[in-house]
Formats: sequence, structure tokens, C-alpha cells
Amino acid sequence: MPDQVTTQVAPPGLSRSLDYPRVPPGAVLLGSARRWPDRVAWIDESAGRRLTYGEAAARAAQFANALRSHGIGRGDVVAVHAPNCIDYPIVYYGILLAGATFSPTNPLLPPDDLAFQLTDCGARVVVTWSIAAPAIAAVRDRIPAEYVIGIATSEHVDVELEAFLAGQPTEAPPVDHDVDKDLAHLAYTGGTTGRSKGVEVPYRNVVVNSLQYACWGTGSVPVVDSGGGLVLDQIGSEDEWPARLGEGIAINLTPWFHAMGTIGGLNVTTLLGATLVLHLRFDPGRYLEDAERFRITSMGGAPPIYVALLAHPDIDKRDLSSVLAISSGAAPLPVEVIEELYRRFPNARIGEGYGLTEVTMGATTNPSWRSGLRKVGTVGVPVFDTEIKLIEGGEVCIRGPQVMRGYHNRPDATAEVLDDDGWLRTGDIGVIDDDGYLTIVDRKKDMLIYKGYNVYPRELEEVLFQHPAVANAAVVGKRDVAVGELPVAFVVLRDPAADPQEVLGWVNSRVTPYKKLRDIRVVDAIPVSAAGKVLRRELREVVERDA
Repeated sequence: MPDQVTTQVAPPGLSRSLDYPRVPPGAVLLGSARRWPDRVAWIDESAGRRLTYGEAAARAAQFANALRSHGIGRGDVVAVHAPNCIDYPIVYYGILLAGATFSPTNPLLPPDDLAFQLTDCGARVVVTWSIAAPAIAAVRDRIPAEYVIGIATSEHVDVELEAFLAGQPTEAPPVDHDVDKDLAHLAYTGGTTGRSKGVEVPYRNVVVNSLQYACWGTGSVPVVDSGGGLVLDQIGSEDEWPARLGEGIAINLTPWFHAMGTIGGLNVTTLLGATLVLHLRFDPGRYLEDAERFRITSMGGAPPIYVALLAHPDIDKRDLSSVLAISSGAAPLPVEVIEELYRRFPNARIGEGYGLTEVTMGATTNPSWRSGLRKVGTVGVPVFDTEIKLIEGGEVCIRGPQVMRGYHNRPDATAEVLDDDGWLRTGDIGVIDDDGYLTIVDRKKDMLIYKGYNVYPRELEEVLFQHPAVANAAVVGKRDVAVGELPVAFVVLRDPAADPQEVLGWVNSRVTPYKKLRDIRVVDAIPVSAAGKVLRRELREVVERDA
């Protein structure tokens, strides 16, 4: 069949293409620091600390100068092994201001995976955090790191962060950059189907993808200030974009060691001059309490967060009328959840986007402007300067300036997904409607084959979410010699007294025969990764073990 390509949509008053300044990502923080030096950028109540944009820029510059004084700079990798904490932005932007490469590391990685990633990326420096530090100490003799720096700890490290910064200049060091070739991020894929691959993301990609989403979401165009900092000029009207630059407040849960967190939760929010309230872990009750107390203007995260918030008894007790925007990513948001969010947050626009580490963060999103058409269940349309097409079998392909350079030291793996024309094969299966809106049906590797028929777990999960007794659900395949794979559902029930067999029958009465669920398992929770993606491999292991 011929390739199917999305149509192009542009925000009111803006073109389909942006003029991306050729600046390094450190300019994101420097621009906001000059524009809003006294605005609080991050709040960490557990640590009793607040950090303004001006303070963050000064401390990031100190970190950059400290790295340079230790011979760490252009081409060197600095790994960050920490959860979201108030010093994370200092370290992140400091790495980039030094001309080095940031490699994020999940602090919960098992020892073998941690040692592999730190060795594969060749990290000369590792920055770790508090209770995560012993994990680095346990693999220290297996990694190439010359220095280990500790955030909020002096144990198991070579130097504590404050001592590392002491006496360093608060102005960023002069650094020569090749924004097209120098790597800003060496970010590792989730590794849910095997060993992770390092994704090479040049400096320019980070700036481009951050601007694609920041400008799309606010009706803005990029500008370079007199000091070389990157700022936004919000030319869109307040009627279309009620949220204005320098006024937003949000609770940040998206891990900064994940692409959606680094770009969307760190760089984009910094460009917007937003204030982020940091929560180390997700507590639905505390989230709702702080959402009301801080009068948050936006909410962002993965689907499990919204499922848990909507199910919490405090959802009806809190005044959340300040929320103007809700965004979701990392995994498809069930339609039933979207519809419930609309009922709970009538003042908010809800936008679902789509991306992956291989495109820096993202490629599509729904229109952010008030008059824009947002389609429930879709991930929207391509952002600026981005093309989407479907090839044989419905596989989604992406081309744009945010597409990765390739997999680190994996030319064969790179060749499998990137062609000579710049198209990236994602492995996701999608459909495009007549208006050019993309819907992700499923991961290609998650698709089940029953008697030769394609069965998509996402489709069955959508039906499960429509049942009033189901709070959360995931579907995986169980291998069967006779038919291929049998769909098996894992569900979290709202009411423990609900009959799972009634749920199974209810679902099966609403799907074609070859898509019917063959089993249903009641669980306390659906396992998800730190990025909010369902860990289907764990569920498949349960199914196979119980077979």
C-alpha cells in the first residue's frame, strides 16, 4: 500500500516552521535567568529549599567551571544517577555549560544494568544522590568514572556537591560548540525488551525539540537576548493561550532521567519561566493537596498518574479550578480517562502527545490553543518542522530536526531504524484520520497474533477501562501452540467485591470473537516503569510462570 502521511497544522499566527537559534542548551537557563532572575523556579519542600532562576544559573555556572577545572569538557560524558531533586537542574545545565555530555541514569537500575550503562557511555564523572550513592559504590570497580560527586551526601563519593562548587566563578565559562555534532544527551532507552541502547542526541536537537513544544504550547517564537540567552516572544493572543510566560505553576513528577522529563519537564518549563513543585515520589493525596495550595496551572505526566488521581477520594474535595492545561505522554491515555478528566477539569485543555527517546522527546501533540481541534484518543498532529508517515503494516515513521543521530556504538541497530532520507522507524503501529491526526494503536512488538489475526492490547484495554469496576488494566499475550497467543487481562478493581468473570464476559460481548479475552487476573497494581510505561514483560512472565 502507499505510505500515508499526516497533514500539516500550524498554531494561529505562526508558520509551520520555526527559526531555531544556533545556541547550546545552556542558553535555555541563561535566558530565563536574565528575564526572571528572582522568580522561583523550583520548590523542594522536603528539603526546605527554593531556587530562583538567577540562583540556578549562578550555581550551574559554578558546576561548569568546576568540571572544566578537573579537565572535563567537550566530548566528555557526565552521568547523573539521581531522582528529581532541587540540585538536579544545577548539575544538568552545568554539564551543558561546560560543553560536556549529559547521560541520565535511573537510580533504581539493578547493579549489572547500572554498570553496563555507565561503562557503555564512558562516563568520566558520575553525580549521584543521597541513598542512591551506595549503588554506585557497589559497581565502582566496574565503571570508568574518575570522579563520583554526591548530592546531599558525602558518603560513598569522592566529593560532595557543595564542596565541588566552592570558590568557582558564577559566570559560565567560554566554550566552543559544534551544535550539530557535539552530543548534549546520551540517553538510554528503557531496555524493556533487552539491554538498553544509548541514544545520541546532539546539542541542536535539545534546543530544537524544547522550542518545538514550548512555542507550540504558548504561541511563541524563539529569540536570542543580548547576552546570548534563549527566550520566547509570546505573540499568540491571551484568548487563545490564557497561560502566559512567567506565570505557570506545576507539580513535577516526570523523572528528569527520562526524555519526557528532561525536555518537557525541565527545558520547556524553564523556557516558560514556570515554577515547579518537586515531589520525590507520587502520593495522590499529597499531589491534590499541593495542587490546591499552590494553585497549579498545569498538570503533566504519564497515564497511571491520572488514573490514580481520579480514583482518589480527595479529588472532589480540592479546588482545582486553576488548572488550565493537562498533558500526557510516555504511553497512550485511555479514552475513558480522558473523558473523566474533561468532566473534572472543565477549564483545562487536554493534550496528548507522542514521542520516544530516539526523537529527543516528542514528535506530535494536540493543538494547545483554545480554538484548536483536540481529538480524544489521538496523539494529535506533528509539531513544527516534523513529518509523520505510516508505512506497510501501519508502522509510524518520523522525520524532523529532533531525530537522533543514532545508537551509541551500534551502527547495525541504527541502520535498522534510520534510513538515508532521515526517516526513523518507531516500531509503533498507528492510524491517521482524514484530518491528519495520529492515533497510536500499539507497539509493534506488543501486538498479539491469534490464528493469524492481529490483536492490539490497547484496543482491549480501552474496553476494559469503560467497565465501571475497572480502575486500571493491561493486556498481554499468553503463548499457545495451537493458536499463537491468547489475550490475558490484568485488572485493578475499584470494588474488591466485583466479579472478574463478569468483567471478562462484559468485555468479550463488545469485541469480535478473535479478540476475546481468554483470562483475567486481579492484581493490586499494574507494574509501570519510572516513565509511566506498563511493564508488559513482567506481566508476560507472570502468565508464562503460571501456565
